[in-house]
This record gives sequence, structure tokens and C-alpha cells, in this order.
Amino acid sequence: MNSNSKNPRRKFLEKLAAGAGTTLAIPALLASITTEASAEVKVSANEGDDWFKRVKGKHRIVYDATEPHNGFPVIWSWVFYKSNNETGSPDSDLTAVVVLRHHGICLAMEDRIWEKYKFGEMFKVTDGETNAPALKNPYNVPTDPRMVAAKMDGIKNLTTRGVMFCVCDMALTVMSGAAAKTMNMSPVEVKKDWVSGLLPGMQLVPSGVWAIGRAQENKCAYCYAGG
Repeated sequence: MNSNSKNPRRKFLEKLAAGAGTTLAIPALLASITTEASAEVKVSANEGDDWFKRVKGKHRIVYDATEPHNGFPVIWSWVFYKSNNETGSPDSDLTAVVVLRHHGICLAMEDRIWEKYKFGEMFKVTDGETNAPALKNPYNVPTDPRMVAAKMDGIKNLTTRGVMFCVCDMALTVMSGAAAKTMNMSPVEVKKDWVSGLLPGMQLVPSGVWAIGRAQENKCAYCYAGG
């Protein structure tokens, strides 16, 4: 056997890492994935609009999280609350909305999904403790050494403080469908599994760009959640 040969799963992971999930590739991926996965888990715009009614307070921001970005979509949310608290604004007067879209969707899911589908490899997220591809979500209950040292809140605690996290259904459909193809699984079943593995409080929205627009309509200032 040729040592340079790669199995389909490995090729898929490397293709994603090289940018197959970028904006230019999304139409091709959508065309190759059955629409059954979209039809099976329906996302209501009305439900999303009702969710956005929870935006409150004088100080409002939306973080556009297109990539895991070493946890910055979570870190900047914590910084927003901490710095506003320190300048006299309580949590009750704050709302941060975090829109997880494109490759950022991995942050929306529980450890079970990370381990089963090898998200650390798929989305290029390294476990800060082992320096290996992460097998669990390092930003829900933080294991990232930077966050632990600074006593930063992760997604779980930030959600209880009022940070609103949502995830793009379009990206979730594309990525779960592509993963299903390479693993010889049903796109419908894989998407169902990913949706069932969303973290508590995580809102599924029609698309990330839809959510960015809705957040700004609800008077959230825009911030790109990169480094």
C-alpha cells in the first residue's frame, strides 16, 4: 500500500482545512448535498425573530464568528462584559450576540460531537493541554490555558449571564452533509445528530448572515470576532 495514499475522510478534512468550506466553495458543496437534510430540520424565521427580542440594554454588540479563531468569539464576549462591568454597566444593561457561522459552527456543539466527528481535525482546533487536535469543545467550559489562567467565562457561563449564541443552519447543513458523504452516512442523520448536539441555549438560525442583519436591526454594533 502506498504510504502517501489517504482515505476519503482524511482527504475531506484536508480539503476543508485548505479552504473547501470557504465562500467560493459553498455553492458547489450545496449542489452536491441532498436537500433532505435542510427539509428534515426546519428553521423558522419567526422563531429566530422571537429569539432576537431577548436583546436588551443600552450596550449591544454582535460578534461575527466565521472561524473558531482560537476562541476569540468567546473571549471577546467575556471581555465585553468584563470591561462594561468595570465601567459601571451591570450585565442587565448588556447584550452580546455571537453568530457562529461558516467554520465557526464547531463552537456550537457539545463534546460528544467533537469526538465522534473529529472536529479538532476538521476545523483545525488544537487542544491547548495536549497540543493535539481537540476531541472536545475547549471553549464551552474552558480548557484553553489562556482562558483558565485569566479566569474567563466560557460559553456555558456566558449564556447564563445573557450572552446570546446562535449557529448558522446553512453552514451546519453544508458541513454535516459533506462529513456524511465522506463517512458513508446519511446527510439527514448526521445533521440530526449535530443539531441534537447543540449546546444548551444555542439557537439555530436560518443563516449566519441573516442573524447578523437581525442583530443590527436590533441595534447591536458589529464586530468581527477575529484575533
